[in-house]
Amino acid sequence: MIRTLLCDLLGIELPIIQAPIGSATCPELVSAVSNSGGLGMLSLTWRTPSEIRILLHQTRSLTNQPFGINLVLDAAVHDKLNICLDEGVKIVSLFWGAPNSYIEASHEAGAIVLHAVGSVSEAREAVSAGADVIVAQGWEAGGHVRGAVSTLALVPAVVDAVAPTPVIAAGGIADGRGIAAALVLGASGVCLGTRFVASQESLAHRLFKERLLVADVGDTVYSELFDIGWEHAPHRTLRNSTFDMWEKAGRQPSGKRPSEGEVIARRTDGKPVVRYSSSMPLGNMQGDVEGLALYAGQSVGLVKDLKPAAIIVERLKRETEQVFENWKLST
Repeated sequence: MIRTLLCDLLGIELPIIQAPIGSATCPELVSAVSNSGGLGMLSLTWRTPSEIRILLHQTRSLTNQPFGINLVLDAAVHDKLNICLDEGVKIVSLFWGAPNSYIEASHEAGAIVLHAVGSVSEAREAVSAGADVIVAQGWEAGGHVRGAVSTLALVPAVVDAVAPTPVIAAGGIADGRGIAAALVLGASGVCLGTRFVASQESLAHRLFKERLLVADVGDTVYSELFDIGWEHAPHRTLRNSTFDMWEKAGRQPSGKRPSEGEVIARRTDGKPVVRYSSSMPLGNMQGDVEGLALYAGQSVGLVKDLKPAAIIVERLKRETEQVFENWKLST
């Protein structure tokens, strides 16, 4: 059993956390991870207050196990946090900004706070502000990336800097070998995003999932290209037609990029999505969804199949236990 002190703190069986993965999260995915012993995470930053309450109620109807919510602090989300706390949320995950007032409000409501960082200094600041758990996100991670240090180097440095505060490793992890490595580095748990985007429950568009399954470890790019809706936020995506077009044009700055403002897809409600939007392709979006932001980490080369989240969690558990068993047998 790969149980750690983080499991006791969060009330979970396995130190496996499903990364928020933006709008690709849904009650079905979150509950499947939590019901399997891990911690599902519901991303709520870009949801309306009414949607937040509905999603929380739906998730609770599908699981009686702990799950968390995630908010990006680059946006004004105090009202959304208050809704979550009013609904009884007890695990709050924060990212991209000063967490102080959010931590205070969460603690007053009896919630545990996880804060994601990309550097040792940011980790120290978060702990000083009262964060209960630090998520150390390496540069390999998919989606929006806070720092510029690899997971292998960042995690042990953060562990040493904030001990005894538990640290969760994020970035470049997609199988049991990565989980075992993170635990050996001193992490108390792991956070996986790309692996759960490629799950059956994820709301990611079918084409997006298909691209993940055939991608190699070298097929991602780090840039600020998909910035409409979230400026000045570096991110890692799969190389696609939009990136190739921009690169061929000499990597022009925002405002001068080729086909900027062009509507290339539409949401299910008919609302347009323009080229260089920060939005990922979801569900039944129509149009050139391949040209949208295909967020993925460097671990994508390890993701080769599309499975239910419960099977993914069970496989991760089994693989991790096998790594440690093999290590014991060889020593």
